[in-house]
Amino acid sequence: MEATLEAVKRDGRGKNEARRLRVSGRVPAVVYGARKEGQAPEGVPVSVDPKEVLRILHSDSGANTLISLKFDGGESRVMVKEYQLDPVSHQLLHADFYQLAMDKAIVVTVPIVLHGEPKGVKLQGGVLDFVTRTIEVLSLPTDIPEHIDVDVTEMVLHQSIRLRDLPENPKWKYVSELETMLVHVVMPKVEEVATPAADAAAPAAGTAEPEVAKKGKTDKDEDEKKK
Repeated sequence: MEATLEAVKRDGRGKNEARRLRVSGRVPAVVYGARKEGQAPEGVPVSVDPKEVLRILHSDSGANTLISLKFDGGESRVMVKEYQLDPVSHQLLHADFYQLAMDKAIVVTVPIVLHGEPKGVKLQGGVLDFVTRTIEVLSLPTDIPEHIDVDVTEMVLHQSIRLRDLPENPKWKYVSELETMLVHVVMPKVEEVATPAADAAAPAAGTAEPEVAKKGKTDKDEDEKKK
């Protein structure tokens, strides 16, 4: 997915400026240029519409969305680098973008999406354990996949799928360890529960001693009467 976002260059910094921007319906952001000769890129402070940024982040491609950022009379291709949300309201507080070199591959995190119901679950009473939900891939910005599809329909009990089991794609390369387990079908755990017979036996054993003691006391009383 691709999106368009407008940004306005800002001069002010600090908490007061950030508060003023949020009151006006915008949030502070920084656009970082491409890294050159091993030097960290300098950031350009801008402001953006938080609703538009959240719309991009909530899309299928999420933070991997390729964005055409328009600001200062120009346009550049960027992606979201980092963002900060309010822990209570979940409103966007700040965002960082980095410019892309369209001819250079980058490493991105991509979600795994499962399809189907395993035979090991449907017919053998197993449970599907989704172990690894995201992996890293190396890809050109225009070839970044929104997600990696994994079909689990034919999986039986005790069977697993690892990253090395997935088909290769000429548009990207897996960066994560190929032995990474993605999903497997296991037997459900059974918790030990006390049986009714055991529960019934417990009070019977507890009442045995009082009965014996009572009987012994009665025999002693009979002997005293005979004397």
